[in-house]
This record gives sequence, structure tokens and C-alpha cells, in this order.
Amino acid sequence: MKKVRLGIIGFGAQGSTYAEFINNGKVENMTIGAICDNNLDKKEQIQNLYPDVPFFESYQALIKSDNVDAIVTTVPHYLHTEIGKYALLHDVHALLEKPGDIYADKVKEISELAQIKSHLTFGIFFNQRTNPLYQKVKTLIDTNEIGNIRRTNWIITTWWRPQSYYDQSAWRATWSEEGGGVLVNQAPHQIDLLQWLCGLPKKVFSNIQYGYQRNLSVDDDVTTVLDYGNGATGVFITCTHDIIGTDRLEITGDKGKILVEDSKKLTITRLNESEKTMNKNMTWKEAQEIFKGKSFTDIYTQEVIEFESVWGGQHINVLNNFAANIIDGTPLIAPGSDGINGVNLVNAFYLSSWLGKEVTLPVDGEEFAEVLQQKISKEKNSK
Repeated sequence: MKKVRLGIIGFGAQGSTYAEFINNGKVENMTIGAICDNNLDKKEQIQNLYPDVPFFESYQALIKSDNVDAIVTTVPHYLHTEIGKYALLHDVHALLEKPGDIYADKVKEISELAQIKSHLTFGIFFNQRTNPLYQKVKTLIDTNEIGNIRRTNWIITTWWRPQSYYDQSAWRATWSEEGGGVLVNQAPHQIDLLQWLCGLPKKVFSNIQYGYQRNLSVDDDVTTVLDYGNGATGVFITCTHDIIGTDRLEITGDKGKILVEDSKKLTITRLNESEKTMNKNMTWKEAQEIFKGKSFTDIYTQEVIEFESVWGGQHINVLNNFAANIIDGTPLIAPGSDGINGVNLVNAFYLSSWLGKEVTLPVDGEEFAEVLQQKISKEKNSK
């Protein structure tokens, strides 16, 4: 195969962006094989932009058309795994947009199918994994640069959205069509990165506000405490109502600390001796010298790295990596089976809030689905 023919399912903001990237030659070894959208008002627009690209009204017709080798799903969250499974069953490679699905159980189902269809590529669009900054953080942790993780803190409140954002489409910020609010729309990349970098917590306890500062029924403010099961803890905070938002990730280990600010600036602090060793060997007199202002350079070294991020570059990286895996087996940066981790974490965040108690991962899929269905029914009855 010289180039992967990609079927783009859904021609909204993301689908049209991916089509433009490919059409402009920014994605190696990939062409637009076909485009599908069930909104026929877009048909003329698509055919004007891409007159040589077949258009389909249904994803089933596109997948069975022999015009595509692979598909990407830029559709509502509930549909990702449904379409992905259909593609795999018809021997078509599948790339799902984040978060993969609303239900962890559905991501588990498609992951099991992908294992059976092992000759096919199953990926997920976690483009932030290709960000050089977070790849550097991943390497630092994996090579034990900061030792054993003791605490994680991520406050990501740079998602400010006015009410007009939610009012522009009836499906936005609904349980029935979007499947949630900030946790499933704005923050999935950070949730994936958190578990990719630091591992999944064993338990979570969430304080989530629903329609706190906006007129909606889903989450717009989240504070969750993470328990990693080995003494390490964490906090994850996100919302959509801070007009002056913060993006700050701290990962503290027994040998140092990683600080990421605004997803651009990385500060690595390396202790000359681990905290365990200092605790064991340092006298109280020596400790007092630190409190009195002794130079901290006697205790640690610090490195600061600034990163530049070009918009769209990380999305292009995912598409390039996906095509490379199909053509020559290049390892996937974000295998589809990884999607279950982030969805499981979000399911746990919600379930903890709904039940008012700490929840263990993985969540009980039936219990989550039952409570979510209650939310959907209540939302529909209120309209």
C-alpha cells in the first residue's frame, strides 16, 4: 500500500480540518478516500471543496464502498465505538476521536474486537501524546528522573466558554447527546495524559458541580482527589467558567519535581539526594540552615525548557503515525485499547459525584450506565 485512503466520517470542525490537512499534503502517505455526513446540507459544500472525493450519507455505505482503507470518526461521542466496530468487522482500519466513547464498557468491547482483528490498526486521537513537551515528561518519569511519584496536581481551567457557546447547538453539554460537559468535551486530553504519565489511580473522590455557572445540566466545574493505592495522591481540577484560567501540572517524586506551566514551560528539579536519604541522614541543625535561607543549589539542580507548539501539528502527527502503522507497522503512539483508561477515569469521576462516595477503578459499567440513563431521562423530561 502506497497511501492510506482515509474515510472521514463527520464533516464538522474536526473532520473538515483533517480533510484540509490531507488535501494540503501535510499528512504523509494518506489521501482522502471518501467523506460522509448525514447532514445533506453539507453535501454541496463538500463536493465543491473536494469534487473528486466520493460523498456518502451513511457511514455503513462509506465503509462498504471499497473507496477507503481506514476511517476516522469525527462524530458525537456515543457513536465512536459503534462506527469503529462496524469498520473493523468490514476489515477497515479505525481511528476514533477522543474520548473514544462515553462508556468504558464499549471501549472494552471494541478493544477486544481489535485483538481478534489483529491485522487491522485501531487507534485513538490522543494528539497531545505527540506533544514534545509531554513526551519529555513521559521520558523523565519512565527513566526514574524524579523517583517514585508521591503526588500529582493538575489544574486546567483554560476552557472558558460563555453561554453563547452552549446555546449554538442543541446537542452541546447534554447527557443525551454529548454525554457530559467539561470532562468529555474539553478535558479528555489532559485526563489521558495524566494516566499515561502517572498511571491510573486505584480510587477517586469527586466534587462536581452541574450547571454551576452556566445554564446547563452537565458538569462545568470539577475537583477530584486521586488515590494511587500506594500512598501517592493527586488532585485534578477543571472548569469552563474561569475567564483567567490556569494550566499547571505538578508531579512530585522522592527525587525531584516536574512542573509544566501553560503546556509550554517545563521546569525539572532534581534533588542531589533523594528526599528519603535526606530525611534519614540530615541533622536538625542542617535542616535549620535550609529554613534560614541556605542556598537551595546545595540541595538540587534545576533545568527549564521552553517549548513551542504549532497549532495542528499534533493532529498531523497522529494521522502520520496512524498511516505509518498501517503501511509498515510503526508502533502506535495512542493505541485504541488505551482509550479505555481515560474513559474509565471519567466514568469514575462522574459515578463518585453521583453516589457521593469514593469509587474504585475500574468502575461497575452497569451501575454507571444505569445512573447515566437516569440523568438522560431527567434531562429529557425537563425540556
